[in-house]
Amino acid sequence: MDKKIKKKTWTLKRIATIGGATLLVVFVGYQLLFADRRSKLNVEVEKITIADVQRGVFQEFIPQTGTVEPSVTFFLDAIEGGQIKRILKESGAMLKKGDVIVELSNLNRELSVLSQEASLNESINRLRQTRLQLEQNDLQQQQTLALIENQLNILEPQYKRQKVLFEKKLIAKQEFEQTEANYEYNLKRREITYKSYRSDSISRMTQLVQLNQSERRMMESLNGVSKILDNLIIKSPIDGQLTAPQLYEGQTVNPGQRLGQVDKVGSYKVSALIDELYLPRISTGLKATTNFAGGNYELVITYIYPNINNGRFQVDMQFVGEAPDGIRRGQSLRLRIELGLSSEELLLPVGGFYKDTGGNWVFVVDKDGTKAEKRNIRLGRKNTEHFEVLEGLQPGDRVITSSYDNFGDNEVLMLNK
Repeated sequence: MDKKIKKKTWTLKRIATIGGATLLVVFVGYQLLFADRRSKLNVEVEKITIADVQRGVFQEFIPQTGTVEPSVTFFLDAIEGGQIKRILKESGAMLKKGDVIVELSNLNRELSVLSQEASLNESINRLRQTRLQLEQNDLQQQQTLALIENQLNILEPQYKRQKVLFEKKLIAKQEFEQTEANYEYNLKRREITYKSYRSDSISRMTQLVQLNQSERRMMESLNGVSKILDNLIIKSPIDGQLTAPQLYEGQTVNPGQRLGQVDKVGSYKVSALIDELYLPRISTGLKATTNFAGGNYELVITYIYPNINNGRFQVDMQFVGEAPDGIRRGQSLRLRIELGLSSEELLLPVGGFYKDTGGNWVFVVDKDGTKAEKRNIRLGRKNTEHFEVLEGLQPGDRVITSSYDNFGDNEVLMLNK
């Protein structure tokens, strides 16, 4: 007799099917609710640069190239044209103040100077002759007044005596009247002559002042004309070293032509051209540093030129203390010009990431160093070494600072060693 076999409810196959379906549902739910769906990219650590965010001293500066120049330079320009007669000093010579460097000759100029000197001397002689005549006229008038006074000294007592005698009728009337007429005539003559002398004296004083002024100006002109020929002799204005182009005897020199320069030896400045964008922030007294022969040297801006050429302006800097040994004119120096006072800030090293992100975000490496995640940040000032971090990073954070060109739009980087 057959026995009915009862079918089992939970078979192994059924349990496996239900379990698999449950796991699938749980996996899908986890992926929907909790899984990281951000785009990822595998990156080799050796091909990127990772830098630490740290607190430090931030100094804003700009890099520049400066040129070493003598602190004092006098240019030798020909005031008068002519031909080179003699060359007494060659380029590179050490000079003392007043040393003759080049002598010029200019026959036309020499003849012109002689003509001017003769003309001025003639004018000066005429002035002196005029002054002599004025002085002689003054003497003549004084002599006339003296003669009149002498006549009055003789006539006055004679007139008084005869008046008394005439009143007593002891002398003839005709004799008294003649004496009286001579006496009154000389009184009137003295009055008129004195008025004329006083008027002439005032005019004469004015004329003499004008003549003296004219003579002084003419003498100054004469001295100036005589010094014109001194301009044909080029002398050193200071103690220093001569730098000059190749010159030849007989060579023609034009007025204003530069014949060289004399530099003060042992004293140097550094001249630099800076972009006009920095003009509002550059002022005298700002410091700069340079490295020369393994040593660091400090400079200070002493002068800012007012002109802007081709979008740049020039500044002069002096070394603080002694200039470096072995420095030479025309040498180039790499400079770091400070733009303000230093301050302690949160710093992020400069890198190629900035051109890809504009400083708005970076990839920050986690503590395990296995991945880097995108994070928004805000940067402030920049120098050649660091950015100033304003928001988004903390001290100790590790940031990928190399270029992000190959990262695309991925938000997470998986770092493979």
